[in-house]
Amino acid sequence: MKLVIGDKFNSSWSMRPWILLKHFGIPFEETLIRLGQPDTKSKILEVSPSGKVPCLVTDAGDAVWESLAIAETIAEMHPWHAMWPREAAARARARSVSAEMHAGFADLRQNMPMEITTHAPGTGATPDVLANIARIEAIWAECLGKSGGPFLFGEFCIADAMFAPVVMRFNTYAPKLSATSLEYGKRITALPAVAAWIDGAREGAR
Repeated sequence: MKLVIGDKFNSSWSMRPWILLKHFGIPFEETLIRLGQPDTKSKILEVSPSGKVPCLVTDAGDAVWESLAIAETIAEMHPWHAMWPREAAARARARSVSAEMHAGFADLRQNMPMEITTHAPGTGATPDVLANIARIEAIWAECLGKSGGPFLFGEFCIADAMFAPVVMRFNTYAPKLSATSLEYGKRITALPAVAAWIDGAREGAR
C-alpha cells in the first residue's frame, strides 16, 4: 500500500491519512511529491485521477483520493482497529464532524493556512475566521464533553485525524482559545504520529 502526499509543512490534506496510518501501526510506503514545482501536476496525475494529493494506492493498485475517502477505506481494510467509534450514535457524530471539517471552514483555510514551520501569532484573525474557530471550539467542547476525552470520541479516531491540521494552524497563529481547546491541541501535538509528521515538516523545510 502506498500513500502519495505533498510537503509535510503545508499539505494539510496529506497529514490526515498519514497520521492515521502511523497511529494505528499500519505499514505503508510513503511517496512525497514536492508541491509548487513545474512537474508537480504531472507527477501527481500519474497516480491520482484528481491531480491532487493525498492519494492512496492499494495493494491491488486501486487509487483512492480525498482524505476522508482514504480514511474510510483504511477503516474498512482494518476493521479490527476502532478508527470510528464502536457505538452507533458516537460513530454518526464522528462522521458528521469529520465531513463538516472536510467540506467547511474556508475562511480559516484561506487566512490561516497550515504552515507548520511558521510562527505568526495574531495573523489572519478576520471576523469570518474567528467565527470558524468558534464553531470548531464548539465541536471540540461538545465531543470531549460527551466522551470524557482524552480525544474527541475517547480514543484517537478518524475525527481527530481530520482536525489535526487545525491544531497545527492554532499552534502557528495562536488565536485565543478556551482551556479545553488548548489542552486538546496539546494532546494532539504530543501524539507520536503527529510529532513524527512535525519532525518531517521541519526536515523538509530546511
